[in-house]
Amino acid sequence: MRSVSNLPCETTEEEHVTIPMSDGVNLSARIWRPVSSDAEPVPAVLEYIPYRKRDLTSVRDSLHHPYMAGHGYACARVDLRGTGDSEGVLADEYLEREQADAEEVLAWLADQPWCDGGTGMMGISWGAFAALQVAARQPPSLRAIVISSFTDDRYADDMHYMGGAMLSDNLAESGTMFAYATCPPDPAVVGERWRAMWQERMEHTRPWVLEWLRHQHRDAYWEHASVCEDYSRVRCPVLASSGWADGYSNAVTRLLGNLDVPRKGLIGPWSHKFPHLGEPGPAIGYLQEVVAWWDHWLKGVDNGIMDGPMLQTWMQESVPPSTSYEQRPGRWVGEPDWPSPHIEPTEHPLSRHRIGRPGEVPGATDTLTVRSPLSVGQFAGKWASYNAPPDLPYDQREEDGGSLVFETDELTEQLEILGSPTVQLDLSASEPVAMVAARISDVAPDGSATRVTYGLLNLTHCGTSKDPRPLVPGERYRATVHLNSVAQAFPPGHRIRLSLSTSYWPLAWPPPKPVLLSVREGTSSLTLPVRPVGAPDHLPGKPFGEPEGTTPLTTTQLTAPEQRWEVRRDLIGYHSALEIVKDRGLVRYEGIDLDVGLRAFERYAAVADDLTSVSGEAAWTMRFHRKGWDVRVETRTVLRCTETDFLVDATLDGYENDRRVFSRTWNETVPRDLL
Repeated sequence: MRSVSNLPCETTEEEHVTIPMSDGVNLSARIWRPVSSDAEPVPAVLEYIPYRKRDLTSVRDSLHHPYMAGHGYACARVDLRGTGDSEGVLADEYLEREQADAEEVLAWLADQPWCDGGTGMMGISWGAFAALQVAARQPPSLRAIVISSFTDDRYADDMHYMGGAMLSDNLAESGTMFAYATCPPDPAVVGERWRAMWQERMEHTRPWVLEWLRHQHRDAYWEHASVCEDYSRVRCPVLASSGWADGYSNAVTRLLGNLDVPRKGLIGPWSHKFPHLGEPGPAIGYLQEVVAWWDHWLKGVDNGIMDGPMLQTWMQESVPPSTSYEQRPGRWVGEPDWPSPHIEPTEHPLSRHRIGRPGEVPGATDTLTVRSPLSVGQFAGKWASYNAPPDLPYDQREEDGGSLVFETDELTEQLEILGSPTVQLDLSASEPVAMVAARISDVAPDGSATRVTYGLLNLTHCGTSKDPRPLVPGERYRATVHLNSVAQAFPPGHRIRLSLSTSYWPLAWPPPKPVLLSVREGTSSLTLPVRPVGAPDHLPGKPFGEPEGTTPLTTTQLTAPEQRWEVRRDLIGYHSALEIVKDRGLVRYEGIDLDVGLRAFERYAAVADDLTSVSGEAAWTMRFHRKGWDVRVETRTVLRCTETDFLVDATLDGYENDRRVFSRTWNETVPRDLL
């Protein structure tokens, strides 16, 4: 990334600004703005997240907020209630109180003498969720939003219940927020109140997975703040982006197809990263696009930002299987609208383990069966790649050994897809609760198989996720599995493979009992969203610029980071486990003389094919140290199950100067409900 210092506006920074809420709680903000805004007010842009502005996001914040301020905007980075240096407690994600706070922050910003009364919101992940959800509340000052790596559907398209099947990230994300929500504020900012604020957080925080497990179906809990429930509520322009390696690859096109406001979409090959920090590459000059968006919608500049295609996306080319990539080969393509007039949904019949040609009449209709071992899924990677290698899926051949496989003939010409493939299955199951995982892979001439996309379906949700019903063993059902959206080019000489399995552990929690799934050929099919080779690309005249931002804050790596991803198998006791370590090491933030350590450990285990033996663990340690101040938080959550219940055991410990000053344990049981 190119560091830019010669910006149009000289800027000033206020490191800690208090923003009062109507209930007496004060939120902490960091604000960058042009010096000239004292006399010439400018629009304000809000990023609103729980990830600690003073330390853990400070380097990233220093790349883009001073950059936008240098282009004429007042940028506010606000810690959510109960996080960082803000007062209060963060009790769960996306609560009504959180969104009401955001509206009050926007009103406060709009009322400042250096603000012209207009505001925008931006962010990635939680920050993007917040911006989209607040936009649906239509605060009067909010004129536009810019969002990356997000969803409009909290139930089925977040880390919770994909197709009604519970993701292991449901536990992992709870573990993440269990740690973040119980960290102390910095006494250098809040003074001697820090200890009381910290105690309040620890006393009133509980593992969020307990609440998430109590809502296993799509209900009012998930419908709250899911913009897909009423797209018409969003009335401001939206610039939306994501990456094909991210778990949030579906929402950009859904917004483009359902919003009735000025909108643009951008999808690259990236993991869970801003496009200017995009990995795998190529990264792009995203901040230039963001500034142009703000210039047009917040300042009224006629700069042509709405010219060109509605969607620009990276058409990925074939690559060998790998758990990480520096770059993904491909090209940019553009679509004038979404749904695109260029995309042709093409149905391929499934018969005799083949993916037939469109229009091909299936031969004799047979019934094929599969009961997958629990080992299918150990090379699935993470639900959302955070580019902490190796978190992308590896060679799928071992996974395919426990799956029902269909494959095309060798391709004679390039085939490109853009959008969400679907699998239509005529099936029956041997148990009342069952799931199916569907994967599409690019199979090279040497046999290696690179996963392109996948989807999950809890078969009790064939009708609806609001009111799922147990299956009648042996009865035939029609099930449609929606796979994640993707843009992929399959070259001549390769094959396209569809793989079906009855488990996908540990990416998804397995059903209570082993299931024999029967799939009827001839009446089952795969539909691919084909983008004809040679379709017009509708690209703008200028390519994306080079990634740039302002100079990052200075940090020093005091101890080495550690990244580990290991699959372990014991062939005597048949124990298997996936262990993940993400340790940033100890990092010194030079400007505030603070050393911060963050270590996350995850373990997903099972014994043979005993579906009640599966367990997940998420443990975090977060440490903050400077002369005269040394604290750490240790959290651990373990999720186990029986055929009828989920068992949650969790601990929270707070330490000051290596002395434990807080400890609490949870041991709770939540009934399984068709899961």
